[in-house]
Amino acid sequence: MKYLTKIEQLEQLSQAEKSELKQVTDEFAFRSNDYYLSLIDWNDPNDPIRTLIIPSPQELDEWGRLDPSDEKTYCVMPGLEHKYPSTALLLVSNVCDGICRYCFRKRVFINPQNEYLRDLPAAIKYIKRHSEITNVLLTGGDPFVLKPSKLENIIRKLRDIEHVQIIRIGTKIPAFNPSRIVGETALPEIIKKYSTKQKKIYIMTHFIHPRELTNLAVKAVGLLQQAGALIANQMPLIRGVNDNPNVLAELLAKLSFIGAVPYYIFQCRPALGNKAFTIPIEQGYEIVEQAKALVSGLAKRVRFVMSHSTGKIEIIGRTQDYVYFKYHRAAEDADSGRFLALASNPAAYWLDDYTEVIRDYPIDLPYRSYGPE
Repeated sequence: MKYLTKIEQLEQLSQAEKSELKQVTDEFAFRSNDYYLSLIDWNDPNDPIRTLIIPSPQELDEWGRLDPSDEKTYCVMPGLEHKYPSTALLLVSNVCDGICRYCFRKRVFINPQNEYLRDLPAAIKYIKRHSEITNVLLTGGDPFVLKPSKLENIIRKLRDIEHVQIIRIGTKIPAFNPSRIVGETALPEIIKKYSTKQKKIYIMTHFIHPRELTNLAVKAVGLLQQAGALIANQMPLIRGVNDNPNVLAELLAKLSFIGAVPYYIFQCRPALGNKAFTIPIEQGYEIVEQAKALVSGLAKRVRFVMSHSTGKIEIIGRTQDYVYFKYHRAAEDADSGRFLALASNPAAYWLDDYTEVIRDYPIDLPYRSYGPE
């Protein structure tokens, strides 16, 4: 596999394009491989795979921030987050096989030595002390980029903790580099060893466009399933990639066909450089609902959510005047299950945009909340 980390290595771009995009890659890292680049139709400047992986000058627009979900607020130590009682998150890698241009953890690649787990024994000790933790999510970066021996060491230590029931691995390797699973046996063997009848390993794949589901990618998913993993897919809604209801429906359907449960569609987080990729919440809700109307019940199990600093909030409905939200997970117990009705704001990209509208909205009751206070 050939990796490219400099924009100058892309022979498909003109010298003028390379010079323009060098300004972007000086700010935000670029990385891909020849397999993933082969999925691009280079004759189409709006090709969705190109949008996903090739830098754009619009990334330099001033918008967003490096930590849009305030993950640092919930960091126990570098690389260990504990936001929800039952779930701990370990950033075990500071490398991805490819860097998505809409990445909400750009800070991991800007400060690669500071933003991932470096003290595994301390993290394991913390998780052992907290018996409420039943789920551990391995993320990064991409855990499947680690040497198999290193990944197995992490999983083995977690499996030795009795109260940790589920290990989740968030990865885009089945889309970026399925050969790492198909051509090598190490990763499926790890899954087979540690995904037991009583304690499953979940692989959270990251397919975002139907063209990523190549025959090789589908084979990689199948090998992980045969090894005993349960597969669920999560993705953001991205402008120019999957914001067409027909394209999104095709993706949801194909995921259901191969047994990769459509799990979450995320509102694209307002990370630094992400403005060009984002879609207003209410428009996004309509796109998701139109797509769900085209697929079976198995494909429409997906939830449209935003990972806000206060919790994972599901966008569950809208009328002409209001948009309805519910806390799917909450950082504070008082918000658990909380239901919100906010005055419609078609220009809102994040929950915080609604709070600003509410203060000035010219009706008597622009905000209503139901649930624990």
